[in-house]
Amino acid sequence: MFYEIPNLFLFLNVMKKFLPYTIALLFFIPRTAQAQFETVRDSVVQLYGIVMTADSLVGIPAVSICVKGQNRCTITNDQGVFSIVVLKGDVVEFTHVSYKPKVVSIPRSLEGSQYSVVQLMITDTVYMAMTIIKPRPTPEQFSRDFVNTKVPDDDIEIARQNTSEAKRRILLRTTPGDGGEATSLQMRNIATKASYAGQAPPMNIFNPAAWAKFIEAWKRGDFKNKN
Repeated sequence: MFYEIPNLFLFLNVMKKFLPYTIALLFFIPRTAQAQFETVRDSVVQLYGIVMTADSLVGIPAVSICVKGQNRCTITNDQGVFSIVVLKGDVVEFTHVSYKPKVVSIPRSLEGSQYSVVQLMITDTVYMAMTIIKPRPTPEQFSRDFVNTKVPDDDIEIARQNTSEAKRRILLRTTPGDGGEATSLQMRNIATKASYAGQAPPMNIFNPAAWAKFIEAWKRGDFKNKN
């Protein structure tokens, strides 16, 4: 206890020395944060308006309105009306698949927090490569091509192929067993050895069921050279 008192006096002296700077810092940080917040809040603008065709002044629906360099976008409704929050100085791009894109810059010297526009868009003409559609020369040729056309398999046919006996047999031979299957096989082998301990195990060459399985496997081609 006698050794802690000098340390306490030393701590109080240090705090007394830096107390004015600490108080000034505490007053400075809130004012700086408040000033930054006021700057950001003053730069927020509600951009709204309508997008129309330049020739007939009809509202264009589904026009994409995006702020360049940011992930903030919106689209016009069925009447061409839109609304989006932007910042002063942002560049807003209007795009549509059937019209030429337009760009609008939000003035930095804008007074207030709202900015309305009536954006006119010009129809964009797209030229596609020529496509020539010709009929079949004869009804017989049409019937032949129609019958021989390969129709893609539907989901039911794909599921039927995946669950066929041949497919399941291939998966049975190629799919490795997991830990549970390996443990079960090992336990069955141990049980078989224990059952025939002290005597010769039976030979499947005299088992009619084994011969039937062997003949079925031979007919399927399980013993053919895969190479």
